[in-house]
Amino acid sequence: METIEGLRPVLEALKSERDINKILVAREMRGKQMEKVRYLASQQNIPILTVDRKKLNAISNYRNNQGIIALAAPKSYVPLENVLNDIERGIREPLLVLLEGVTDPQNFGAILRVAEAVGCSGVIIGKHRSVPLTAAVAKASAGAVEHIPVVRVTNLAQSMKILKERGFWIAGMDPEAVNSVYSYDLTGPLAIVLGSEGKGMGPKVASYCDFTVRLPMLGKTASLNVASAAAAVLYEAVRQRKKQQKE
Repeated sequence: METIEGLRPVLEALKSERDINKILVAREMRGKQMEKVRYLASQQNIPILTVDRKKLNAISNYRNNQGIIALAAPKSYVPLENVLNDIERGIREPLLVLLEGVTDPQNFGAILRVAEAVGCSGVIIGKHRSVPLTAAVAKASAGAVEHIPVVRVTNLAQSMKILKERGFWIAGMDPEAVNSVYSYDLTGPLAIVLGSEGKGMGPKVASYCDFTVRLPMLGKTASLNVASAAAAVLYEAVRQRKKQQKE
């Protein structure tokens, strides 16, 4: 990740609402400027971690970090409204992926790769309990991160509500769902929700889904990991859309 070092640079980055994943602060940091940093970070839901100065110096690219380093995303997030406007203008396909609680950078990167490959308009993630855009995610995406919008929102359920209001159907992936992905129409404006690696979708997010579907598991394996599941359902959606275009 890109580092932003020193009190003034970090303050200015916060004021401009730069996409920052977290801020590392030396234990002894005090004063009015530091209070401003804490206030702005709290307003933007950016975590501040207190660490030893030795750790700060170890990751610092400059000699004078002043006891504070912000870790910025390797690529800026895109507002949800921008993505929806592009869809409504016909610039992008009305197909989105929502991730709730995906914490593994390799999985996130792999999902970005397949989402870009099938022509998704964007991937939406939550600010809390989810891996943000990092160098590891970018590497795992094999360059796809440069070509697909990533939206980061404070409230995933609220974003799902907005999508419904803009004409999207919400499909949740659930290994316990009654119906398979092959029994539903996945054409038209669609957002596919995938939950965390261990727990899947939470109850609140699940309640905003219009329907839930599962991937048929014909062997002894109980389920696929989230990246593999994303690939399977997205390519089924693409298959259905291509078939519709030919008819």
